[in-house]
Parts: sequence; structure tokens; C-alpha cells
Amino acid sequence: MCKSFLHDESGAHVVEYALIIALVSIALVVALQPLTIGASFGSFIARVGICLSGGNCA
Repeated sequence: MCKSFLHDESGAHVVEYALIIALVSIALVVALQPLTIGASFGSFIARVGICLSGGNCA
């Protein structure tokens, strides 16, 4: 029973996908950090929302 459990790789794909998602999330946080210097992240999201709705993006 222990040998079959050690050779079972059915959950390996889920762990790999979770690691990829974690790395992408960290990369996004690091990439977006310079855009929010001097302002809170909430105001950055509000500014993006205004730009996407056709408002003044200056």
C-alpha cells in the first residue's frame, strides 16, 4: 500500500499549477508596485477604472 501511494502522481499536476499561479501572482505584484508609488493601491485601481470607462486618464 505504501509503495503504491509513493508512486501515485495524480496530485502532482495540481501542485505544479498552484506553483505557477503563485509565481505569476508575485510577478504581477512586483510589476505593478512602481505604478502605485505615492498612492495607495485602491486609488490606482480607481484610476484604472476611470480610464477603462472612457474618462480622463491623465
